[in-house]
Amino acid sequence: MSRISGVLDALRAAGRKAYIPYVTAGDPDLETTLEVLTALVENGADIIELGVPFSDPMADGPVIQLACERALARGVTLRDVLRLVEEFRGRHADTPLVLMGYLNPLERMGYAEFAGQAAAAGVDGVLVVDMPPEEAPALRQELSSRAMDLVFLLAPTTTEARARRIVEQASGYLYYVSLRGVTGAGNLQVDEVAARLEVLRKLTDLPIGVGFGISDADSARAVAAVSDGVVIGSALVQRIADCAQNGESAPAVIGAFSRGIRDALDEAGGGA
Repeated sequence: MSRISGVLDALRAAGRKAYIPYVTAGDPDLETTLEVLTALVENGADIIELGVPFSDPMADGPVIQLACERALARGVTLRDVLRLVEEFRGRHADTPLVLMGYLNPLERMGYAEFAGQAAAAGVDGVLVVDMPPEEAPALRQELSSRAMDLVFLLAPTTTEARARRIVEQASGYLYYVSLRGVTGAGNLQVDEVAARLEVLRKLTDLPIGVGFGISDADSARAVAAVSDGVVIGSALVQRIADCAQNGESAPAVIGAFSRGIRDALDEAGGGA
């Protein structure tokens, strides 16, 4: 069993919902990212998605696009991100960490080398935004042989036939995109999300986290009531950017925000 499955199974048994925050590695710098990751762990994060900076993050809105640009301008590479994961794992042995990004850097490194280095660093899963399920088996094999999960996105426009293909390749959890648009977009419709998840649960037993459009405790609480957890990215990344601009402590700000999200999710799930 992967570290991700172990955490999600324990949450499900306790009737609690997963808090899955996302931050972009290297924005504003790798040292700050490490401290932010620690603040997330200390304030209720169950699984962390760590964004690998990429020059063309097609699924992301302006907030995360700009974070990628800032990190790339500082020269942050995939190998730097893996070294950051190793540092994180030295501090936090139990919190699962998922690398989220795009296919090009993985292909350039090579699946076998990437999977080997990721496993050695302490990565628990990988989410490749632009990898279709038809092209996933080779990477999936490299990851699964090292006890790492391959997480997939599902969208409101994903057909049932397509969803069946995706869940056959997925492990750990599924990331359901709550709306048509990019990260940070609005117009979240919880009733539509609930109806869609009901269909998906007939296809898989994997936990389903919901992201895109969740920006505060109220939206997190509402989505958690119909899902297994929530993914929050742009709201965190924007706060980190604001802290860099105004001189505030990003770990302190992110910690306080995350504590409010954790409390909201526990209210939704009936947890302590």
